[in-house]
Amino acid sequence: MENRWQVAISAGLLAAVWCGIADAFHLVTWIGFLGCSTFFAQPKAGFQGVMMAWCTNLSGVFWAWLIISGSSFFVSPVAGYLFTGIATSAMCLQASYQKLSFIPGAFIGCCITFAMAGDVANIVPSLVLGALLGFCMSLLTAQLVTLRQKWSASTGSEIASAD
Repeated sequence: MENRWQVAISAGLLAAVWCGIADAFHLVTWIGFLGCSTFFAQPKAGFQGVMMAWCTNLSGVFWAWLIISGSSFFVSPVAGYLFTGIATSAMCLQASYQKLSFIPGAFIGCCITFAMAGDVANIVPSLVLGALLGFCMSLLTAQLVTLRQKWSASTGSEIASAD
């Protein structure tokens, strides 16, 4: 990884900023980091990547909410198993649509919702901001890479890489 230092600086700096923001606004820090991870794992670049992270993560939140809500109407846990099977199939099938094609993003949103016992009001803001965090990390990394290249060009030397 040629730009390891730039990635490390931008990720470390913005992770610290995210922790401060999450604390100040009572957001769930780890959910934001999963939204950020979704941004980096999905295949699209730039803001299209943010949109894919949002669409897939939030679809997973929806499917988990549907499982939790639907299961609550039945006494038998078998209903929950059936709802889970149907929702799992749906998360895979929805990948036919371009904006929902990153299946792991849907499963991440679904798992977060189960971990948070369906508390959508606390899930959505952190998840949405997390994808933006990843986008900001990628933008800052690109700026740091550009600065390094300009500095190298102006000094006439290439910085030795410790990568």
